[in-house]
Amino acid sequence: MSTIQALAGAEKTDAGVKVNGIIVQAIIDKCEGCERVRAFEEEKFCSSYPAPERKWVGGQCNFATHATSETTGKQAKVNPLKASKRASKGR
Repeated sequence: MSTIQALAGAEKTDAGVKVNGIIVQAIIDKCEGCERVRAFEEEKFCSSYPAPERKWVGGQCNFATHATSETTGKQAKVNPLKASKRASKGR
């Protein structure tokens, strides 16, 4: 989808903006601040995914450059069986 980067050859339709035969929908408020957002006729669109609202349904968008991971700062979960084996081997 790198052709959407500049939204070259885009045309406005009722459903959104049509780029190379793909309808691209406007971004949602969670997308603000992302490096992948591109402007076209006073509206903003995602350059990586045609339906940005759907990327945020399951939590965080995997294309989001502005959002930090929620797991940072937490320690990884350790399997107790593996930890005991490592401890017995002196690792």
